[in-house]
Amino acid sequence: MNKFAQNNLYFLFSTLLLIGCKSESPKLSFQNLVADSQQLIGKKEYLNSPYVTAGDRVYMVGHQDGTFPDLGWHVAGEMGGIWNHPIKLMDGFTASVGANGSQFCLNQASSFVNFPFANKHQFEIPELNLLIDRFQFVPEGQQGLIVEFLIRNQGDTVLDTNFDFSGHTDLMPVWLGEEVGMIDYEDELTFDDSRQAWRGKDKGNEWFVLFGSDRKVSATESPEVGCDYQPQGKGKSANLQYQLRIKPGKETTIRFYIAGSYTSQQDVEQTFDLIKSRPEDLLKEKIKHYEEIASLSKLTIPDKALEQAFEWVKYNTEWLVRDVPEQGRGLGAGMPDYPWWFGVDNEYTLKGAIATGRKDLVYSTIELIHKLSKFNGNGQVIHEVSTNGVIFNPGNINETPQFASLIWWVYQWTGDKAFLGKYYPFIKQGLVWLMEENDEDGNLFPDGYGMMEIHGLESEMIDVAVYTQRAFSDAAKMAIIMGENDQAESYQQTADLLREKINEEFWVEEFNSYADFIGTTAEALHLIDAAIVRADTLNKPWAVEELRATKKKLSTYPRNQKQGFVLFHNWVVNTPMEMGIADHEKAIKALDKGSKFVNPFGVFVTGIDRDESSELADGKFEGSKVFSYTGAVMTLPTGVQAISENNYGRPDQALDYLKRMTRSFGFALPGSIYEVSPDYGMMAQAWNLYSYAVPIVTQFFGIQPDAQNKVILIKPQMPSSWDNAKIDNVIIGDNRISMEFKKQGDEIQVLVTQEKDDWEVHLDPSFYPAQSIKMNETIFDSVIKGTYSSTGNLVSYILKF
Repeated sequence: MNKFAQNNLYFLFSTLLLIGCKSESPKLSFQNLVADSQQLIGKKEYLNSPYVTAGDRVYMVGHQDGTFPDLGWHVAGEMGGIWNHPIKLMDGFTASVGANGSQFCLNQASSFVNFPFANKHQFEIPELNLLIDRFQFVPEGQQGLIVEFLIRNQGDTVLDTNFDFSGHTDLMPVWLGEEVGMIDYEDELTFDDSRQAWRGKDKGNEWFVLFGSDRKVSATESPEVGCDYQPQGKGKSANLQYQLRIKPGKETTIRFYIAGSYTSQQDVEQTFDLIKSRPEDLLKEKIKHYEEIASLSKLTIPDKALEQAFEWVKYNTEWLVRDVPEQGRGLGAGMPDYPWWFGVDNEYTLKGAIATGRKDLVYSTIELIHKLSKFNGNGQVIHEVSTNGVIFNPGNINETPQFASLIWWVYQWTGDKAFLGKYYPFIKQGLVWLMEENDEDGNLFPDGYGMMEIHGLESEMIDVAVYTQRAFSDAAKMAIIMGENDQAESYQQTADLLREKINEEFWVEEFNSYADFIGTTAEALHLIDAAIVRADTLNKPWAVEELRATKKKLSTYPRNQKQGFVLFHNWVVNTPMEMGIADHEKAIKALDKGSKFVNPFGVFVTGIDRDESSELADGKFEGSKVFSYTGAVMTLPTGVQAISENNYGRPDQALDYLKRMTRSFGFALPGSIYEVSPDYGMMAQAWNLYSYAVPIVTQFFGIQPDAQNKVILIKPQMPSSWDNAKIDNVIIGDNRISMEFKKQGDEIQVLVTQEKDDWEVHLDPSFYPAQSIKMNETIFDSVIKGTYSSTGNLVSYILKF
């Protein structure tokens, strides 16, 4: 007896094959419904790497070859499989097909195909003349998953075969579950005869999983030859077997329905019955949902690789939506190890989300982060929260000011004063906490971790200072709208002073760079020693030499002397340019310096990790055996650099960074961009949307809304290689606009169409530096020809140089 027989409960029907041997099912396969949908084929060399079948309630993570290996580290080895947060349902499933005494496990897919809304594995069984496609998707809003096997008989004789499906339950809590009394017990299995399905239950909790097919089971005992799969955990395995007859040249399908619940048996049964009753409709609804996502801020540009990446990044973002009704609905950070909610990740991502039409997601995520942050009781914004509501980190220092700026950004796009009024008191409280509890020496630079969580690097960080400056500047604008003019003046004074201090005290002329941090000589020397070890270990001789020279110089300074230090060349030194507060001359020097710390995929997280061979290192990322960001190039730093270049009038350089990021698109997972370029860390990462949407929508096309006043400022800043560019269906407040940019010879046309005729559209006077254009007069200048209208459904500008 094999392992299935040893572990499973069995149920044998007295009559086996009369119904089980029915010929092909008359229904159309799912593949007929998706024939015209976008689909990307993965690389064979990455079949042994992860994918995600995404849904807002349930999702599945496995490998592209069709297997479900143990993977992940937050819950070690358990971050794959099928999840219904805040619990896991299954480690996965195995399937095999057999005839004439031979059984073949479907665990070595020959190809993997990704759709925006689903995915497919393709298997070849030449011994039986079979081609088998495994297609799967998660219906929106449902605690369930549907898997279809399409089996084609390529032989010239009738094939009688058994199809064997084994589900491997693992009902267990998400990360940090033990802190709220979520204790994992062994699973138990019961066969539900009415549904022809296995029901798993955690013995100590009302956690359930239910799986079965659209056919009647012929047996629940597995054949003697099966799939060798033994996942870790306290789960159990249960088997379903079916007899299939397939005529030569024909095909048949068998669908499996997997449902879960962390509340009751009734709940899981209702979900199972629902998804089984209307699978085609659920797939059509899912396709329609993703078509709507594609239609928003739809891009048409000469660079088709970038155009495609931008569209799929919008899909990638949707893959990360995590809806747990007891907590809320919000955008997770990354798959598979960061499916829960983060403050700072969303403070970047949601800026891109509102610019790509996702007000629904932006509002629900902000509401969730705000609700969870209120547990801090002081206005501090949380960093990381598991889906069971346990706060792991109450917040790094940068997250509180970045939340303020996110709220202002969203308000500019929506004009929703009620939204602003809801969060403004919390922002005020957070700014008090930021400055009164985190600025020990009173110099306006809060102390503590920002984006760079390097041990010991928690002095006065450049990114914390910069985001604090922007927060006070944005809060001043909010205060005016809320009728608090005195508060607005106070906030603006702090913002102005911070801008001046950042440009003076953080700037290090010797390095043409802003400092990583401001601290004492003693703190810097301690960090230099650690940095030397890091650089030496990574074999970066230039960095070791530079650090030793810096150490020698600092050894002559008083140990308590406080100043800015450039040690790591961390990407955050570019935040003064990202926020546009760097003095122009300093900005250009710093941007040129930052361009040294790149490889073909983008910007290094820590500059000292770069070496002379980096520009040639365009293959896979060789990370350490224990997960680490050491040596990493990441999309967020690269996007920040693109935004920074645009802020200082250098769109060609910005485009270069976007092209670097785009080299990672589909590198390992078709349709996705990894967190660490090109193929390391999370296979899908939320803040990629910030890195694409902000430079493209708000800078290249220059769409800068003032929705409260029904005004849209257009300040296009196109790369020189783009003669034609178009963006359609950009949602701003209750309006939608489309914009087209055309360049021919010495003439440029900017054409804007909008749904509403009571909005004003203005071309920014600084559009192309050589021009001086007044926007509120009928006749602007001799360089303008044609007509101009500031209101109405069509706004057209023609500029001749």
